Amino acid sequence: MVRLQGGKPVGLKLQVPDFAIDWNALEAAVTPRTRMIIINTPHNPSAQVLSPEDLDRLAALIRDTDIVVLSDEVYEHILFDGRKHCGMATHPELAGRSVIVSSFGKTFHVTGWRVGYCLAPAELMAELVKVHQFMMYAADTPMQVGFAHYLQHSENYLSLSAFYQQKRDRLLTLMKDSPFRLLPSAGSFFMLASYGHFSDESDSEMVKRLIVDHGVATIPLSAFYMDGTDNKLIRLSFAKDDATLQAGAAALCKVQK
Repeated sequence: MVRLQGGKPVGLKLQVPDFAIDWNALEAAVTPRTRMIIINTPHNPSAQVLSPEDLDRLAALIRDTDIVVLSDEVYEHILFDGRKHCGMATHPELAGRSVIVSSFGKTFHVTGWRVGYCLAPAELMAELVKVHQFMMYAADTPMQVGFAHYLQHSENYLSLSAFYQQKRDRLLTLMKDSPFRLLPSAGSFFMLASYGHFSDESDSEMVKRLIVDHGVATIPLSAFYMDGTDNKLIRLSFAKDDATLQAGAAALCKVQK
C-alpha cells in the first residue's frame, strides 16, 4: 500500500529474542523524507508491548519533525501479568500526531466481521475521511448495532486480559514437555516457539512438517519480514477453546528432536 502511493517502506527489525525496538537504529533511519512511523502494540507476532519509556523515546524522536505515527493497537485489551496498555493516546504529545487503528473483531471474538475503527486528531481525521469514503461504503448495519449494544457493558471487553492469560498459561503448562522453547508473551493471543536448538529446518519447512505429520497449523516468523529473515521461530495462537489447545499441545509434544 505504501508503494502504491509512491512511498518507500523501510523495515527495521526488532531485536530477537525480546523483540525490543532498537531506538538508535530507528533514529538513524529517520531522514528529512520520512513521513510516517508505523508501529504495533501489543505486537503481532512477537506478543511484546511498548513501555512508557518507549513512548517517551518515540515522542523525542519526532518532536521537531512533521512525522505522523500510525499505531496498530488492535490487541489493546489483551495484556498480561498486570501490564497497562501504552498506546499513543496515553501520551499527550503522541496523541496529537497519531492515527490509532483498532478492531472490534479482535476485542469481541468476531474477527470475520471485519469491523474496525481509528482515532486521530481532527485535522488528520478530516483527511482520512476523504480517502475512506472511496475505499469502502460502510460496515453493514446489523454488525454496527450489535457492537454498539455490546459496548454499553465494559465488562464485555475489560475482562479479556484475564480470559486470554488463562489460555496462555494453560498452553504453557500443556507444552512443558514439548521440545519447543516458548518465549514470553506479554500481550495479544500469540506466543512464539523456538526450535533452533533441535532442528536446522527453515521455519517454513518446520511449519509444513507440523501440518503434515502432526495436524497442527502454525505460522513461520519469516513471513512477517520484508527479507524473509529466519530465526527458527514459529507463532502459536491460543485463541482457541480448551479442547483444541489440549489437542494441539499434545501433538506438538510428540514432535521428534
